[in-house]
Amino acid sequence: MVATPSFKPTYEQKTFNLSVPATETTFAWNHKSLPTTPLFGTDGIRGKAGELLTAPLAMQIGFWAGQVLRQYSQAAGPVIMGQDTRNSGNMLAMALSAGLTAAGLEVWHLGLCPTPCVAYLTSVSAAIGGVMISASHNPPEDNGIKFFGSNGTKLPLELQKQIEAGIRGMADFPVIHGDWGQHYYRAELIKDYRTSLHSPLIPEYLQGMKIVLDLAWGAAVNLAAAVFQTMGAEVICLHDQPNGDRINVNCGSTHLHHLQQAVIENNADMGFAFDGDADRVLAVDGQGRAIDGDYILYFWGQSLSQAGLLPKNLIVTTVMANLGFERAWQEQGGQMLRTKVGDQYVYAEMQRTDSMLGGEQSGHILCPHYGITGDGLMTALHLATLVQKSGVSLVELVDQSFQTYPQLLRNIRVEDRERRVNWQECEPLVIAIEEAEKALADFGRVLVRASGTEPLIRVMVEAVNAELANYWTENLVLAVHQNLV
Repeated sequence: MVATPSFKPTYEQKTFNLSVPATETTFAWNHKSLPTTPLFGTDGIRGKAGELLTAPLAMQIGFWAGQVLRQYSQAAGPVIMGQDTRNSGNMLAMALSAGLTAAGLEVWHLGLCPTPCVAYLTSVSAAIGGVMISASHNPPEDNGIKFFGSNGTKLPLELQKQIEAGIRGMADFPVIHGDWGQHYYRAELIKDYRTSLHSPLIPEYLQGMKIVLDLAWGAAVNLAAAVFQTMGAEVICLHDQPNGDRINVNCGSTHLHHLQQAVIENNADMGFAFDGDADRVLAVDGQGRAIDGDYILYFWGQSLSQAGLLPKNLIVTTVMANLGFERAWQEQGGQMLRTKVGDQYVYAEMQRTDSMLGGEQSGHILCPHYGITGDGLMTALHLATLVQKSGVSLVELVDQSFQTYPQLLRNIRVEDRERRVNWQECEPLVIAIEEAEKALADFGRVLVRASGTEPLIRVMVEAVNAELANYWTENLVLAVHQNLV
């Protein structure tokens, strides 16, 4: 059901040779300056541009990623590269391309585009892999680098470890030397991704709907409005220009207040808020209520189940999923499996169980019927179509679904990377967690974890009432502050 693109590989465009000699001298650098904790987190390598993510490190990442892709990929084509609007994106793109072309690979640079665009074009072409330069929902000063295999899915953990071993001077495979790669600008290919979003849907099906889009000054600014207008919707856009200084700042999927206000003021049917690279989305109903990934999975699960397209009525989600969602789904005869936070863990469990629907509360949804990776635009289109097909409003669908348990999430900034990653070795914090879990028993849950994308310890407490959730959240936040900050 995924559209095949119209493009064919071509080599007639102007080339830009950004490569440097792939010798030991060229690539000798002080890897001892790197943190001892792993570079790759739950979504690639992420950190402050100019501090962790520098041009020399990006060139190393490109070179060793190129070596690993050449060693293990069955494909022999280019690396497809995209980026969001961050000001540091061009610096990292050029450095990455220098490393990749030094490793003998060709780079097709799409420029500004959503992460799922890179994944899609990688999967339907002869590409050896893909790379996206983005820090997703992080603030403008951060950036990130995440790789895709030739099938368009996130690069396996084992290959990420091989890349990191090379960066740290511990590669256990021979370096391949050969011809220089070349760098091509291929922005025209983005249209094929846009076509793929519409291919499984009925043209003009959203006629009569008014939809507000918050594009977070990010990767979807050149695509989103047209995507919904092609389906017949009336579109109102917020934060819809490329702005690397303001990406995700008080807007997008992590700050819904502007979208909620706009939906109500414009009497819109619904609204959608994307993150910086548009691989996830949250919704707002006509009353301005936030509709997170739990609700999206619930509605989409019902739709697929009724169509006989959801094997075992199984949904794969993470430990963050609300108990109200889980119990409502089970009451309908559904099954739910939970994984660690991170779409790569959800995807791995879906592969293991042959599942056809999974995702995260944060709005990262995976549905192999329609795409190979999380895609905010695709998810939003399908949710809007689902609402239109139901014959009732999103407000009514929410009212008929489930009640969430009060769930509080607090983020505590812990700059010390070693302390943050190894927080489980902090005995006072472990004791505080055990005390909370014992007190809540069957009436709630506790989840403390280090973020894989930001320098944060995340504390989540879910309970049958807000008082319990608030009490134990404050208790655990205090323990983090006293012992890790």
